[in-house]
Amino acid sequence: MNIQKPREIAARALLQRESGKGYIEETLDRALVGSQLTPEDRGLTQEIAYGVVRWQGPIDWLISRRTQGREQKATLRVLLRMAIYQLFWLTRIPDHAAVNETVELARAMGCGPQAGFVNAVLRGFIRERDTTESLIKGLKQNDVALAWSHPAWLCERWQQRLGRDRLIQLLDWNNSPPKTFARVNLVKADVNKLREQWAKEGVEAKLVPVEWARDSFVYELVSHPPLASLPSFIEGKFYIQDPSTLLAVMELEAQPGETILDLCAAPGGKTNFIAERMKNTGRIIAHDTSEARLQLVTDNATRLGVTNIETTLPGTLDTRLATPADRILLDAPCSNTGVMRRRVDLRWRIRAEELQRLRTTQLDLLRSAVLRLKPGGTLVYSTCSLEPEENEQVVREFLNEHPHVHFQRERALTPWEHGVDGAYVARFVRGN
Repeated sequence: MNIQKPREIAARALLQRESGKGYIEETLDRALVGSQLTPEDRGLTQEIAYGVVRWQGPIDWLISRRTQGREQKATLRVLLRMAIYQLFWLTRIPDHAAVNETVELARAMGCGPQAGFVNAVLRGFIRERDTTESLIKGLKQNDVALAWSHPAWLCERWQQRLGRDRLIQLLDWNNSPPKTFARVNLVKADVNKLREQWAKEGVEAKLVPVEWARDSFVYELVSHPPLASLPSFIEGKFYIQDPSTLLAVMELEAQPGETILDLCAAPGGKTNFIAERMKNTGRIIAHDTSEARLQLVTDNATRLGVTNIETTLPGTLDTRLATPADRILLDAPCSNTGVMRRRVDLRWRIRAEELQRLRTTQLDLLRSAVLRLKPGGTLVYSTCSLEPEENEQVVREFLNEHPHVHFQRERALTPWEHGVDGAYVARFVRGN
C-alpha cells in the first residue's frame, strides 16, 4: 500500500483547513478530487485527516510540552499532529513508518530545513512512549475536556446536565467514526430485490430496527464500495440517512394528497421521506434560503424518483403556498451538537454565544410557520441539538406566545440511550 500518498493528501487538506479555507470535510473532499486512490488508501487518508481534527486537543498539548510551548508554522504543526496521531491513536502504523514518512513529507512540502527538528521531536516521543501514554491516560482523571478533545465550556455544561458518566459516553460517541445507514427508498425499490442487488455489488448490509419508524427499512452498510459508484445508489433505491432523522417525519404523519410545507428542507433527506410517506402524491413545498441549497433537494428528488416536491426561496414562498398548509415541518437551523461525530470540525467552531443567536432564529421561524398552517393543521419542530435552549426552552416560549397552538408531545433521541445521533422533535396542532 502506498502510504506516502494518503499522508500527503491528508496533510494538504489539513493545511487548507488551517488557513481557513473550509471545514476538514470540505477540504478533504477537494484534496481527494482526481487522486485515484485505492479504497484502502482513501480510508487511510480520511482516518488520518479526521483523526487529527478529532484529537487535536491532546495532540496539541503533547506538542506544546515537547517544544516548550513554541509556536510552529502551519505546515510543521500539521505534520507533527499527523505523526503523533499515528503514533498514539492510530496504532496500526509502525513507529518507523510514521516518523520516516513524516520527515520525507516535511521535505516535500517545503520544510526541508526543519526535517531534522521533526525527526528529533518524533523520535523523542517514541523513546518516551510509556511516559507519554501515562500522561494521556492521566488526563482522563484530571481534565476530561482535554482528554476527550472537546472544548472545556461545552464539557462543563454537559456535565452539569448529564453527569460525568453520561458525559464520557457522549464524548466517546463523538470521537467514534460514524456508521453509514441507508434508508430504502420505497418509491423505487423493493426491499428484497435491493438486498439481492447489494449482494452482487459487494455491499454488506445489516437491518437496523427503528422503533420510532417501524414500517421503514433502514440498514447499516457494514462494508461497501464507494457509494457513488453503486448502481443501486445511482438508481435512487436508497438514501444515506441516520435513523434519528426519521423521527420528525413520522411525527408529521403526512397523508397522501395533502399540502406540506418543509420550511428548512435542504439537503432533502426528510423531504423525500415525507414524499415516500405520501406515496408520491399531493404537494410538498420545499423552502430554503438559497438556490444552491434547493438544488440539493431537487437533485436528491430526481435520483429518488420523487415528483411531488416544489422548491421555493423566501421571496416566493407565499406565492407558491397560496393557501395554508395541512402540515408543516420546521427542521430548524441549530448548533448541531447531536451530530458532532459526523461533523468532525464542529467542536472547534461552536461558540457558547451561538446558542442564544440560534434560539432567536428558531423562535422567529416557528412564529412564521404557524401563520402558514391551517386551523387543525400539524406543526413539527425538530433539531439535531442536545441543548435545552434550542429545544424545550424554545417550545415553551413559543407556546407562551401562542395560546391557540396546542402542544401534543415531544421526544428526544440521544446517543447514550438510543445509539443514534441526537435529535429533538416537538409536535403541535393549531387551534381554530
